[in-house]
Amino acid sequence: MRNKVSIFLSAAAISLLTFSYSVLAESSSGLHSLKSGESNMKIRNLDHLVLTVKSIDHALVFYKSLGMKEITFGNNRKALAFGSQKINLHEAGKEFEPKAKIPTPGSADLCFIVETPLEDVIKELKKNNIKIIEGPIDRTGAKFKLRSVYVRDPDDNLIELSNEYEK
Repeated sequence: MRNKVSIFLSAAAISLLTFSYSVLAESSSGLHSLKSGESNMKIRNLDHLVLTVKSIDHALVFYKSLGMKEITFGNNRKALAFGSQKINLHEAGKEFEPKAKIPTPGSADLCFIVETPLEDVIKELKKNNIKIIEGPIDRTGAKFKLRSVYVRDPDDNLIELSNEYEK
């Protein structure tokens, strides 16, 4: 009996590995057969990103408490504007096409550069009952050193609020 169980588990493990390999092979050989990973294309900036959320209303309240502005566009779609960018909001299960392959609330990790001094940001967060989960802490940004605090939005996305500084 012991040998039969071992053989069964081995066959199951082989089936799982075969399935995993076929999924990996399918996704890696699908639409993108990159040749060099290099390009002469020049990207200037990020215009918008899409955040899939459980509740658009809850997301609006949270991000407006961070100083973003609610905007309505298209067919009554909602977004949050800040600087020269925006975040378009998609409600999970009601996304607009085209969309991410697996749109998932709580899968984002975003860093926002704030002009407001971090001490004042912390006061605003406390005033709005937004729990700081880490920080203030030093981090490295795209161009400058950062002093950051981390919070979670209503969907458990990780949100980093940062001041830039040179060192």
